[in-house]
Amino acid sequence: MLTGSKVALVTGAVRGIGLGISAWLVTEGWQVVLVDIDRSRGARVAQALGDRAWFMEMDVASESQVEAVIAEVVGQFGRLDLLVNNAGLADPHNGPLEALTLAHWNQVLSVNLTGAMLTAKYAAPYLRANRGSIVNVASTRAQQSEVSTEAYAASKGGLIALTHSLAISLGPDIRVNAVSPGWIDSRDPSLRQAEPLTELDHEQHPVGRVGTVEDVAGLVAWLASEEAEFVTGQEFTLDGGMTKKMIYLD
Repeated sequence: MLTGSKVALVTGAVRGIGLGISAWLVTEGWQVVLVDIDRSRGARVAQALGDRAWFMEMDVASESQVEAVIAEVVGQFGRLDLLVNNAGLADPHNGPLEALTLAHWNQVLSVNLTGAMLTAKYAAPYLRANRGSIVNVASTRAQQSEVSTEAYAASKGGLIALTHSLAISLGPDIRVNAVSPGWIDSRDPSLRQAEPLTELDHEQHPVGRVGTVEDVAGLVAWLASEEAEFVTGQEFTLDGGMTKKMIYLD
């Protein structure tokens, strides 16, 4: 652990997009606190990232855990400059609406939406002290859907609304923005090598390829930087142009 650096807290940080964001911030000199429910993987990831990475186990849907972890982070480092709300239940499919249980609905909303509210609530006093920022990782599924994705789509749509609401409530001291990724190949490298994407997967994107975790990480890092100090309350769609592509079945 190093002191004196700006401090970022990234939720859902030990794999996929969250890991990509954490690794990017570490290379830019941030002290990054990785939080996740996967303790064993979290410890390994933090060790691999080096002295600027620190892992803490936390369930974003537990208010008591969120409050305690954020207090411990500030106690350890003396500050908090960036909150990245990335934790979420990733599978968007909930089955037919008639079979969707209230328990599943509540679980998805609790992790994907309520978790972001709770972390923002307890991080806000410390972010305000350093004119910090919040970046919420939403999804293009907030704007468009496949069949049987009601819970996930609602949670990500709510996250977009939460973003602009927080931006107004917490400004001017705290900026709040959202990144909505499209298709990002966030699988572990071994799986990407074992099961590579097809040419069609890439070619259907107007930019010619599927997205990477580095695409998301670079945008998050920019939103947290001084170069983005006039940007707040916004949703940034990062999907290789897919949501602008008119698609009809022949």
